[in-house]
Parts: sequence; C-alpha cells; structure tokens
Amino acid sequence: MQEELENQTEATEAAMAADGAVEEANEVEVSVVETVADAAATSEEGEGEYKPHRKIRTGTVVSDKMEKSILVKVTRRVRHPLYKKYFFKSKKFMVHDENNECRIGDTVRIVETRPLSARKRWNLDKIVERAK
Repeated sequence: MQEELENQTEATEAAMAADGAVEEANEVEVSVVETVADAAATSEEGEGEYKPHRKIRTGTVVSDKMEKSILVKVTRRVRHPLYKKYFFKSKKFMVHDENNECRIGDTVRIVETRPLSARKRWNLDKIVERAK
C-alpha cells in the first residue's frame, strides 16, 4: 500500500512539473500572439486601427441615396471548378458612411463591423479613389 502512495506522489509531482512547463509555454505563446495582433491591427498607412480578424474589401459605390449609408459593389474573379474558366462574381454590401462623403462611382475600402442595422454590417474605412 505504501508503494502505491509513493507511486501516486511521484505521478502527481511529475504532473505538476509538466503543468509548470505548459504554463511557461503558454506565456511565451501569448506574448507572440499579442505581438502579431499588434502588428496586424495597424494598417500599412497607419489609418484606421482594426482588429486583425475583421474582413477588408474594396469596391465601387453604386448608390448614395440613403442618409449615412452607401451601397458598395465588390467584384471578385472566380475560377469555375469544372471548366477552369475565370468569371466575375459580385456582391453588394450596405456600408455605414457617417459623414455622407461618398458619391456614386467612388472606389472605397470597407471594413467588417458589428451589426449596425438589419442589413448593415460594414464601415467605410477610406475613399481610395474619387469618381471622375
């Protein structure tokens, strides 16, 4: 019986030592993750600090008739899985434009955000190019 207790004690000590190693590894991992998140949060131009998990899209404004909202069409090139031909797919997003500064034809960058209304889940990040 005493041998069993000694074995259990040794197993417990070994587990505690392993937990200490795991905690040290977790601390190192957390610091690396924080550094990567800090680097990703700041954009290249230094404008608009966003969390790294938020999606960013670039598109063209197709409607600006609403107050503080615009409709942006994002077009992407897709390869057909069977025929291997490339074609364009597009999708329209409702975007929050706080200052009503966008006009039809502008190229804009939008960023994913929390739901702002029934259909609006994107924020205007910046106007890339004005319509001519």
